[in-house]
Amino acid sequence: MSLSRRGLLAGSVAAVGAAAVAASIGAPSAAHAASADGLVRRALRFRDDGTFRIVQFNDTQDTHTTDERTIALQEAVLDDADADFALINGDVITGGMTTELQVKQALNNVVLPMESRGILWAVTFGNHDEDSVPQTGMDESRMLAFLRQYEHNVNAGDADITGTANQVLTIRSSANGKEAFALWLLDSGRYAPSEIAGQDFAGYPTWDWLRFDQVDWYWRTSQALEKRAGGLVPGLVFQHIALWQHRFMWFASVDGRTDDDHARAVAKHGIVGERHEDECPGPFDSGMFNAMLHRGDIKGLFVGHDHVNTYVGNYYGIELGYGPGTGFGPYGLGGADTHRLRGARVFTLDENADGVYTGSRALFASDYGIDLTNERRPSEPAPFPSYVR
Repeated sequence: MSLSRRGLLAGSVAAVGAAAVAASIGAPSAAHAASADGLVRRALRFRDDGTFRIVQFNDTQDTHTTDERTIALQEAVLDDADADFALINGDVITGGMTTELQVKQALNNVVLPMESRGILWAVTFGNHDEDSVPQTGMDESRMLAFLRQYEHNVNAGDADITGTANQVLTIRSSANGKEAFALWLLDSGRYAPSEIAGQDFAGYPTWDWLRFDQVDWYWRTSQALEKRAGGLVPGLVFQHIALWQHRFMWFASVDGRTDDDHARAVAKHGIVGERHEDECPGPFDSGMFNAMLHRGDIKGLFVGHDHVNTYVGNYYGIELGYGPGTGFGPYGLGGADTHRLRGARVFTLDENADGVYTGSRALFASDYGIDLTNERRPSEPAPFPSYVR
């Protein structure tokens, strides 16, 4: 199998260059509009007091009969957090559906909690979102087109790089309307190819990874934002699959895997939260962490994918962390504790604070008295809004 993932490097922003990116950033645009490089301006704005709240859901991952507790959890967190923006960060749905309608219903179920509240929202894609494509024909590009019908969705048309729904959303200052913060949404892919150069991946993780053109797009677009703003625009990155650096941080080591290594990591990196499974990155280090470290604008990179990991820490000046798995459909801890870590992560921004990003906290279903028993509780598909087909 070739290395290509949806045309690896096809149409890379590298061919355009930072000057062209900067030009598109400077062009006027309508609300919620996106340029061809995946930049969305004028969609998000800090409140008058300079604050902004983000909710990260992860792995809602269910069919058209979404477990009703997943939706109850989303609604409770959104109301509690008083969110300005919400993200479902990959594995929005799962496999097992047989029709296009069922896929649309599955998506509709988990975006309605934001849509019905008038909260701006977006999705990234994960490894399971296309599991039903052979039966339904609903690939990520068609899902994206469907989701963009919703009035409060701010997914862009897509940056012209590997993957689907790569984009950056800027948050405008309440004082002067300039870009004051950036939310980078990346498609970390699905699965590694069966082989490269005649070599398979036996013994290696077989998930996907950010490709070079995606990292290059971040690099160049970050520079363009800085040029326009007259200084670095701080930001957060959201993608579904973890970086290798998540694992390195947990043990403060590349090779060590002992309790003593982790104890040293807690002291060194300020780690809080739980880890119940090995991180599942792709077989290669994408270079994204090195790019972020060199640019100096990213305050944190947050993932899902590993449903029973909830930790966050500071890894050489950049927070690396997990949003707890939100969905009650996929695997959990097992036994009586299966659903104990179902939750979400809430981020707070303050444009008057140094660095703007002021931290995050994990919220759990148990905080809201949601039933954690193991028996599945499927729901009927919710009606579509009148403006969605």
